[in-house]
Amino acid sequence: MMQANRTCWGLLRRGSCLAPTWQGWLALALGSVLLFVLALRGAYPFLALSDAKPGGVLVIEGWVPDSVLEAGIAEFKRHHYDKVFVTGGPIEQGAALSLYKNQADLCAASLIRLGMDAGALQSIPALDVRQDRIYGSAVALRQWWRAHGMAPTSINVFTVGPYARRSRLLFRRALGSEVTVGVVAFSPGEFDVRHWWRSSQGFRTVTSELIAYCYARVMFWQFGRA
Repeated sequence: MMQANRTCWGLLRRGSCLAPTWQGWLALALGSVLLFVLALRGAYPFLALSDAKPGGVLVIEGWVPDSVLEAGIAEFKRHHYDKVFVTGGPIEQGAALSLYKNQADLCAASLIRLGMDAGALQSIPALDVRQDRIYGSAVALRQWWRAHGMAPTSINVFTVGPYARRSRLLFRRALGSEVTVGVVAFSPGEFDVRHWWRSSQGFRTVTSELIAYCYARVMFWQFGRA
């Protein structure tokens, strides 16, 4: 009897298992739809994390659009940061026509034009990197601090909404446990954050950033530690 239940040269054994009824399949389908809807509604709040830490310095990511910069100035004035650092790598388009060859210097000049105190501002250009540019900018910031004898213990990274969680992750990895890293996410209103999937820009931004965050979480071991 035991031999009759075996097949494939005795490697497999026949048995019985439970299978869903039509009601079970319906429950599974409804549950899948519910999870999908929850994922749609929860993706943007998950990515656009705001977790500001008191005191320290403010770091503005230089690639952010101009519509975000005035909010960055307001953040600086509201919380009385010691200094503002602007990070960013080489400009990829129009550099030959611009006075500024990297995002950090261009963003710093824009901030000054908008009323930021130049004495409180320091641009930190980063080299062109092939892996994660946010991480590369954070490494450039760390190296600049060491070269100039600075050792801030607390920073807040000011960035665009859905990039906030990944930026905080990579700045923490680059700066180490001796620096407390907070993040301030600003949404410039380019799409409806509650229904981001209804616009092509919102869909591209949120889905691509979800992938980028998961990549940074899982594949960070490939990043160099300069």
